[in-house]
Amino acid sequence: MEQELETLTGLAEKGTEFAVAYGFQILGALVFLVIGLKISSWLGGKAAGLCERKGIDITLARFTGNVVKIVLIVFVLIATLGNFGITIAPLIALAGASAFGATFALQGPLSNYGAGLAIILTRPFVVGNTVSVKKVSGVIEEITLAATVMRGEDGEKITVPNKEIVGEILVNSDASRIVESTLYVGSDEDPTRVADLVRTAVQETLDSDESSPPLVGIQDFAYGGIAIGLRYWAPSSKYYQTRYDVNARIKHELDAAGINLLKVSWPEILSQSAIEQ
Repeated sequence: MEQELETLTGLAEKGTEFAVAYGFQILGALVFLVIGLKISSWLGGKAAGLCERKGIDITLARFTGNVVKIVLIVFVLIATLGNFGITIAPLIALAGASAFGATFALQGPLSNYGAGLAIILTRPFVVGNTVSVKKVSGVIEEITLAATVMRGEDGEKITVPNKEIVGEILVNSDASRIVESTLYVGSDEDPTRVADLVRTAVQETLDSDESSPPLVGIQDFAYGGIAIGLRYWAPSSKYYQTRYDVNARIKHELDAAGINLLKVSWPEILSQSAIEQ
């Protein structure tokens, strides 16, 4: 019992000596670490906000802010380890060796980060653009180093790894998508009159500006009639709804003008399309 008390007393004395000798140093290092992390986050946010105010793309602005934050955090950690008396040179060498080995083990994920960096720097698209790649399409919602997040018209969240984007054929239509339709009318109808009615119906439905007016004209000659082609831009966020509204308005205008659509069977249409191709 006495031996155990002596051991505890010795440990208490050593702990007291350690606290007296290094207590303020440890406390100061911890306070420095906490304050440094707070300042790093604050400066990172300020850097991102400054870039946005200068008109820089939001993705690049956030990336710049994150880089500033990470660099400052690294310096704070290095300074904190120095306050504890830890030599950082061996740690840097170990980190370098570990990173070299991890490059082979994490080749797939790292390729996503490399592709993400290329997307952020070259900016083939930005948040809010409508992009089609790898047979998927949607409005760009977020661009990270690992993946690009798109939002489909039905609200579905589409996440595409960045390595699947870089090097692929990319279609960027800003905030809109092109709609293409074909109407078949009898050969006895005046195609100019039909085209004017269709164009007016589209413009009144979309309330579009003159910079991107709808294109309407004779696209081809079908069986016993004329194929009227229609092309116009629709907002990506409501692509199908806009298309349905336009079709309904066109049908209403044609019916009011006494113009009937030509009855063409699907086999004939598919056969005609095969001949055209």
